[in-house]
Amino acid sequence: MGEKSLVSIADYTKEDILRILKLAEKFDRQPNQNLLEGKVCATLFFEPSTRTRLSFETAVNRLGGRIIGFSDASTTSSTKGETLKDTIMMVSNYADLIIMRHHLEGAARYASEISPVPIINAGDGANQHPTQTLLDIYSIYKTQKKLENLNITIVGDLKYGRTVHSLINGMSHFNPTFHFVAPEELRLPSTYKNFCDEQHIKYSEQTDFTSEVLNQTDILYMTRVQRERFTDLMEYEKVKNVYILRKDMLDGTKNNLRILHPLPRVNEIQQDVDDSPKAYYFQQAGNGLYARQAVICDLLNINVD
Repeated sequence: MGEKSLVSIADYTKEDILRILKLAEKFDRQPNQNLLEGKVCATLFFEPSTRTRLSFETAVNRLGGRIIGFSDASTTSSTKGETLKDTIMMVSNYADLIIMRHHLEGAARYASEISPVPIINAGDGANQHPTQTLLDIYSIYKTQKKLENLNITIVGDLKYGRTVHSLINGMSHFNPTFHFVAPEELRLPSTYKNFCDEQHIKYSEQTDFTSEVLNQTDILYMTRVQRERFTDLMEYEKVKNVYILRKDMLDGTKNNLRILHPLPRVNEIQQDVDDSPKAYYFQQAGNGLYARQAVICDLLNINVD
């Protein structure tokens, strides 16, 4: 690997995360800065994306850089049999940094090991989504004014949800208490429970989304059951609407509760929740711009005054 990359949030120390948050605060105050003049960033999206791709492209544009790349792998030479290695090596001739989403777990790690330019993992299968975690942590910090000692309830697809897996890693530095709510079919993999045990992180698991759990929560992290991760559609139909957040469920919750969601949502948050001051998922998506501007400048060693 010729340059530092961001493949997994586990690659970042607590100090790294706090450094990115400070940079994100600067871009939150002033997102339009001509810091990437003369720089080209490539977005290679082998898997569909809306928010991640658009926020990365906006981040580069607002910093004065240029974007090349693709959002549909079917239009690329990969359909002709070009390997991921050859694609990365070819694109690295044209770009100063590569932002990549891929359906295969581990694809970003492999790319970072062969690329002479930095790689940002924009999601690799059900594995990791580190920039989503950084914007999530920034959103938590903005709404709670702290990161330490928070009750975080994560609901829905904990088996395939890469945003969930990354968030557990990222928040592990700040002594959280996690409440994992999922059907048996979508329970958190043992890898992440073992991680919590090793890090002495308190957590509970339940299949029922109860008011008892909700009313002690600081951050409620709702997730979509991901149809694209299921090989058996009958299994998907069985669990897709297990948990639905309604506005009346917020009546007994803490004043500081904020609802996050990596989006897109389907049925798991009813539309009337949008009107609640505790709903923060659209602002959360907006924070992705600042977090991704911070990561890009950090990886390119660009000084942000």
